[in-house]
Amino acid sequence: MTDPIRIAILGASGYTGAELVRLLHGHPNTDVVVLTADRRAGQPLAAVFPHLAHLHLPDLVAIEDVTDWSGVDLVFCALPHATTQAVIEALPERLRVVDLSADFRLEDTAVYAQWYGGPHKAPELQKTAVYGLTELARERVSRARLVANPGCYPTGPQLALMPLIEAGLIDVDDIIIDAKSGVSGAGRAPKEGALHTEVSEGIHAYSVASHRHAPEIEQGLSRAAGRPVLVNFTPHLVPMNRGILCTLYVRPCEGVKAADLLARLGERFAGEPFVKVLPPGTLPHTRHVRGSNLCLIGGVDDRLPGRAILVTVIDNLVKGASGQAIQNMNVMMGLPEAAGLDQAPLFP
Repeated sequence: MTDPIRIAILGASGYTGAELVRLLHGHPNTDVVVLTADRRAGQPLAAVFPHLAHLHLPDLVAIEDVTDWSGVDLVFCALPHATTQAVIEALPERLRVVDLSADFRLEDTAVYAQWYGGPHKAPELQKTAVYGLTELARERVSRARLVANPGCYPTGPQLALMPLIEAGLIDVDDIIIDAKSGVSGAGRAPKEGALHTEVSEGIHAYSVASHRHAPEIEQGLSRAAGRPVLVNFTPHLVPMNRGILCTLYVRPCEGVKAADLLARLGERFAGEPFVKVLPPGTLPHTRHVRGSNLCLIGGVDDRLPGRAILVTVIDNLVKGASGQAIQNMNVMMGLPEAAGLDQAPLFP
């Protein structure tokens, strides 16, 4: 039996940090040895997340107090955006890193500065980062030292659209993405807009025509198309804890129907453990993936001639964050890709 991979989780007091701990508890090849949370330093994780109190874990510490990394093999960074670049740049080069923030997702540092309000703090390191949409970048992920874990909103649309664009089956200049997310996507820090009375019994669009995940989606679709692609992307906040549902409105090429699009996706993802394409006319619900690392894709022909509608669902905290991060870790470390991620969805 090989020695376990020794894991550090930076930013363990947030939702994605808690999901990393929960999922890694069931992983046969890992051992969590460092947990950081600056504002909670000195406390046990049980004080922050009582549902994890039964696990044997190290106490939380401040990042600056971790001076010896010799007992760590891989680092998950679950820190706020714009804080991760300097942290990762200071880590020993031998450490493998999966970054769950947005700090290394955008390959063009000028685009990053435009959307995140300041210059990139580690441009040379950005050149080495691999965008870790695992199913579409597995070989590059396996060789990477630093993997930029995709954002929650971009995951489903890219998995559904990139293979169709590569196959020339849809018009890349006519894509609309209508996305809806649970409140956990806003993070755990107190925010007025995430209060129960602000969110419950309603739904609203936000960051309309200005959401930071738009350029991330466009980066992937542009790579698939071999030329710049722009999309209409509008996110909405819905009163549920977990889940993202994206409705994708596309114009198939002449003579192509929704069944043809689904057939292509079925071929592309045949044998994949986490991406499942549903039969034509069957549409997924967010409750079908809750707590799992699955992405489900369904589709139908639109009643408008020459159009089709695809629907993707994921759990934003698992396939949209921590689950995909562990999937990438498995690929990076030469482990079975589904290790620690075989939980069936929780229903009801």
